[in-house]
Amino acid sequence: MSLKLFAAPMSSATPVVCALAELDLDCEIVMLDLQAGEQKRPAYLAINPHGVVPTLVVDGTPLFETVEILQWLGETYGVERGLWPAAGTPERLTALSWSGWIYASYGALVGTLNFARSPHVDAALHHPPLAAEVLRRLDAALGRLDARLAARPFLLGDAYSLADLTVACVVTYSLYCGVSVEGHPHVRDWLRGFYTRPAYARGWGDAPPMV
Repeated sequence: MSLKLFAAPMSSATPVVCALAELDLDCEIVMLDLQAGEQKRPAYLAINPHGVVPTLVVDGTPLFETVEILQWLGETYGVERGLWPAAGTPERLTALSWSGWIYASYGALVGTLNFARSPHVDAALHHPPLAAEVLRRLDAALGRLDARLAARPFLLGDAYSLADLTVACVVTYSLYCGVSVEGHPHVRDWLRGFYTRPAYARGWGDAPPMV
């Protein structure tokens, strides 16, 4: 199977780069310069009309949206490598739940936080009360994740999986946005374990661990 990933450093593609490394897959990786607008050029828009990364081209067919790519990689390659639960198991449902939650719920809050206060966003859009409320909700979400990890070393139980990678990458990004894991010791220790994996270094490069 031919795989080609369009990505960018420190972007939404980072979890996919980490997953490819974790799975030890042969994949051509094309790094786009987002500041130069390479993701908006006609050749790339013909592959991904939304003009964002990542896009994984599988035997000539593009697959976009990070969580869908990660779940496809898990289903296609992760089961045989022990990094994704088999179809029809309770663990598969759990993996889908947590990997979907981190993007649809937690990630959406992080996006709102950035609009409410990020220096990279027009200051006219900033809204301090909204930012404070979003931070409160993110802290509550991390509390639920902490409770999950208090009962087991990894999200699915005793073994690390791509579900851990997916959630850890998004939580790590949120730390760069000003979210704190203070008061969530199980999340903190779980992240520290993730940062020791070679796949983390492959995806995040020289970025220092956040905890």
